[in-house]
Amino acid sequence: MSQTKNRIYVSVSNDLFSDMRVDKVCNTLVSMGFDVHLVGRKLPNSLPLTNRNYKTKRLKLLFKKGALFYAEFNFRLFWYLLFKKHSVLLANDLDTLLANRWVSKLKGSQLVYDSHEYFTEVPELKEGSFAKNTWLKIEKQIFPKLNKVYSVCDSIADIYSTKYGVNVKVVRNIPRIEKIKKYRNRAELGLPENKKILLLQGAGINLDRGSEEMVEAMKYLPEEYLFVIVGGGDVFEKLKGIIIDNKLENKVMIKGKVPYQELIQYTYQADLGLSLDKNTNLNYEFSLPNKLFDYIHHETPVLASNLTEIRKIVEGNGVGWILQNHNPETIANQIQGIFTNESDYLAKKENTKLAAEKLTWENEELVLKHLYSDLLQ
Repeated sequence: MSQTKNRIYVSVSNDLFSDMRVDKVCNTLVSMGFDVHLVGRKLPNSLPLTNRNYKTKRLKLLFKKGALFYAEFNFRLFWYLLFKKHSVLLANDLDTLLANRWVSKLKGSQLVYDSHEYFTEVPELKEGSFAKNTWLKIEKQIFPKLNKVYSVCDSIADIYSTKYGVNVKVVRNIPRIEKIKKYRNRAELGLPENKKILLLQGAGINLDRGSEEMVEAMKYLPEEYLFVIVGGGDVFEKLKGIIIDNKLENKVMIKGKVPYQELIQYTYQADLGLSLDKNTNLNYEFSLPNKLFDYIHHETPVLASNLTEIRKIVEGNGVGWILQNHNPETIANQIQGIFTNESDYLAKKENTKLAAEKLTWENEELVLKHLYSDLLQ
């Protein structure tokens, strides 16, 4: 079956809009000379994709979540990829791996796997459930046969390497060096000038990510603090209920999804960036979220959960503080303590500039370029 030289099809199960890791990987592959085609799914509220240096395709599906979604997505993805010409396939996460594996075997295309998270340990997969057992079977069948794999952090890479005897490289999800010509001021963003802005951003503001406790913490903080949430997730309706029940409408501001270039305007204007995931599962324990590096790159000190990979970055670079616990009153007291010690705050803010110089995608992509170099024809 004929293929096209240096054409790579990249698959991911989201709607492509806010997946900055996949976008950076695709742009790196384009810079290497690959003809990149990115495939995801289309949701009713998906925002348009603009200024991409590669081709994109969103599959329209009947089901939006659960087992039927994953079955339909992999079925559609399999048939879509089967009738395309390519020399390389890149599967992002376990929920795209099965379709890619089948197509790679049938067409002889090289298969690469990017594990964004410890997929079988996400909180949605309950221990002993049919869904979790199914994903574990898929992982056990395919993973040992892979020879080009990379993940987002050392902890996940070590687990997979030990479990399956596969050499897993590490490519952290860090922003590119980007010099913003002009940041918008607070007034232009609808933010008050006279308040401390506490920011939680990201596309996965979901259950057990600490947002509920942070909203409740605002009960214990004075009026000079404003909690701003920018992004998307499945816990927003619950957050709105907590806000109304506690009369916090003037202390919490919720924004929806915004384009990345707009998102980082809020990041820069924040006084404190929050990363509050709970240690309820191994996936969260080993997470290294995009927002952590966005905060650092835009000179925003961080208050972050005491999780393995996050702690390495925060303490190793002196860019913030580790959360004591998730009790709302304790969170509020810790935040007030941060701003009481002005010299410590300013030192950590200065450290973000130093950390941003070494924590860059330009450094991370060197691993990618080495991994993909022998796939170029």
